[in-house]
Amino acid sequence: MLTLVIDLILTYVSTVAFGIILNIPRRALNTSGWIGLLSFLAYKLYLMAGGGIVGGNFLGAVLIGVLSMQAARWLKMPVINFNIPSLVPFVPGGQAYQMVKNFALGNSSTALQYLLEVAEIAGAIAFGFLLAELFNRLQARIMLRFSSKWRHEHGRNAKL
Repeated sequence: MLTLVIDLILTYVSTVAFGIILNIPRRALNTSGWIGLLSFLAYKLYLMAGGGIVGGNFLGAVLIGVLSMQAARWLKMPVINFNIPSLVPFVPGGQAYQMVKNFALGNSSTALQYLLEVAEIAGAIAFGFLLAELFNRLQARIMLRFSSKWRHEHGRNAKL
């Protein structure tokens, strides 16, 4: 339990620090930190429940996508200010390093296993963002249909 708390604190700090490096606006730093923390918590809980790395990354990416779009609407900022810093804990850097190291050492079969894992994680993240976009567009259509204020503000949006 203590390691989970430490992981979550370090995830928040790394997300905010990466946001500072990317020079996102200050008012987006805390929100992107919380989005990164919540999505990493979902990832860890999925792994603790017996799920795999690919499914956990997919779940985390969906959560990042949905929460980032909600935060972008709420703070009236671009979604990328929240997506990119929050994605830092999910980047398969360790697997990519092991892949390159094993290719350099001549262990082709091990390197190909890591290559496959990197491709699976990257695909899961991409598909998670796609599903989050679909969810948010569906939510916007529902809001457009049932809310007169929403219809007045977003009625002429060609994306919906």
